[in-house]
Amino acid sequence: MDRFETDYLITGAGASGLAFADTLLDETDAHITLVDRRDKAGGHWNDAYPFVRLHQPSSFYGVSSLNLGRGSIDKSGLNKGYEELASGQEVANYFHTVMRDRLLQSGRVRFLPMSEHLGNGEVRQLLSNKTTQIDVRHRFVDARLLENGIPLTHQKKFHVATGVACIPPNFLTQQAHLHDHFTILGAGKTAMDSVLWLLESGADPNQIRWVVPRDPWMINRAFTQPSGAFYHESFGGTMRQMEAVKDAVSVDDLADRMEAANLWMRLDPSVRPTIMHGPTVSMAELERLREVKDIFRMGHVETIEPDTLRLAGGVCSSKPGSLYIDCTARALGHTNTWPIFDGDKIVLQMIRLYQPTFSTALIAKIETSFDSEKAKNALAIPVPMTDTVQTWLVSQIANTTNQVVWSQHPEIKAWIASCRLDGFGRAAREVDRNDPEVQAVFNRIKEVSMPAFVNMKKLATL
Repeated sequence: MDRFETDYLITGAGASGLAFADTLLDETDAHITLVDRRDKAGGHWNDAYPFVRLHQPSSFYGVSSLNLGRGSIDKSGLNKGYEELASGQEVANYFHTVMRDRLLQSGRVRFLPMSEHLGNGEVRQLLSNKTTQIDVRHRFVDARLLENGIPLTHQKKFHVATGVACIPPNFLTQQAHLHDHFTILGAGKTAMDSVLWLLESGADPNQIRWVVPRDPWMINRAFTQPSGAFYHESFGGTMRQMEAVKDAVSVDDLADRMEAANLWMRLDPSVRPTIMHGPTVSMAELERLREVKDIFRMGHVETIEPDTLRLAGGVCSSKPGSLYIDCTARALGHTNTWPIFDGDKIVLQMIRLYQPTFSTALIAKIETSFDSEKAKNALAIPVPMTDTVQTWLVSQIANTTNQVVWSQHPEIKAWIASCRLDGFGRAAREVDRNDPEVQAVFNRIKEVSMPAFVNMKKLATL
C-alpha cells in the first residue's frame, strides 16, 4: 500500500470543495489533497444537462481567486438587462481550469480522481482497487453534503412501464424533434429550465404538460444583482424583505408580503405555493412559464403507463407517445445540519443561504484565522437548505446571526469585503453613500433589522 502525508484531505472536488481549497491555499502554506469519484474536478457540473445555466449571476459563483465570466449585462434573451449567467459547460470548464492552473500549479495540491475515501485516510482507486493510506496532519474535510442531486444520475422514485419514453433533460436536445408532446415531471429549477428550453426552441405551449407536485415560490432575479446599478433592487429589496418580516402576522402573510414587495413570485396567481427551494427567475422567464396551461397538481408521480399517469393524489390519462422529462432530482437535499468544525473533521455546509461556494470559502478563512473549535463554530452556524416558507425563516435566523457575528470581527469583515464571492457587499461599495436616497435605504435597514429579527423568530415557531 502506498502512503503519503497531507495537511487537509478533502472528499469531494465539486464547487464547494474547490472553493474551500482555493481559500485555504491563499491563507496557509498547507498541503491539500482532494479525492473525487469523478474523473475531473467540478462535481455535478460535469453531468449537467446542456441548456442549464446558473440562475444567479456568474460574478459571485466559483472560487474566490478566479473570475467566472466577463461581468457583462445580457443584451438579449430572457435574462436581458441582468448580469450574465454562465452555461453549464462554461462552469465545468471553469472548474477544470481552477484545478489545472490554480490548484495543481501551486505544487501544494494533489488530486486523486476516480477514487473514493473509505475513511481514516484510506483511499481506493476505483479502476484498479489499489488503496493508498493518507496520513492527515490537520483535518478531514467532507464536501459531499453540498453535492447536488442531478437528473442524469439520481435514482427515480417512480415506475416507468415498458414502452414509455422517460429521459433526463440531458437527452432532451437530442430527442425532442422525435416527439410532438412533452410531459415535464417536477417543479424545481430543472423543470423550469426544461419548459423554457422547449418554448424557446419553438414548441407550442399546448404541446407541453407540466406535472407540478407542489407549487414553488420563486425569487425575483432583480433582487440578486450585485452591482451598484441595482442598489435599489438589492439593498432596497433587503429593506423590503425586512419590512415584510417585521410586519407579518403569519407565515402565509409573510409570503404574501414578499410577493407584494416584488421579491417572490408564483407560477399561478390563483394557487398558493407550498415549497421554497430558492429558484431564481426573471420576470421574462416567469411570463413564458405561465404560457403552459396544461398543469397537473396531484402530487408526485408514482407510475407512468402508456395511457395513464398515476400520481400520489389521483390518476389521469396521458397522451400516448408523450416524451417524459424527469426533473424530479432534488438539488441540495439536506435540511439537517451538523457542527461544521468537529474534532479532526470539517463538514462543509452553507453558512449563507443559497450561497454554497461563498460559504465554503469563508469556512476556510475561519479555519485559518481562529484557534479554538468553539470560536470557529460560533462564526459558522450551519444554514440548512429550505423546503417551505417556515424552514426559510429558520434558515434566515441562522443566516442573520452569522452576518451579525461576522461584522464584529474586523479580519472576517475585511475578507468578505475583498471576496468576489460576496454578491451582496459590492452594491454598497459602488454607490455614493452621501446620496439621500441611498442613505434612506441604509437607515431604514438599520431601523427595521432588529424588529424583523425578533418577529422572524416568532414566525418560525408558528
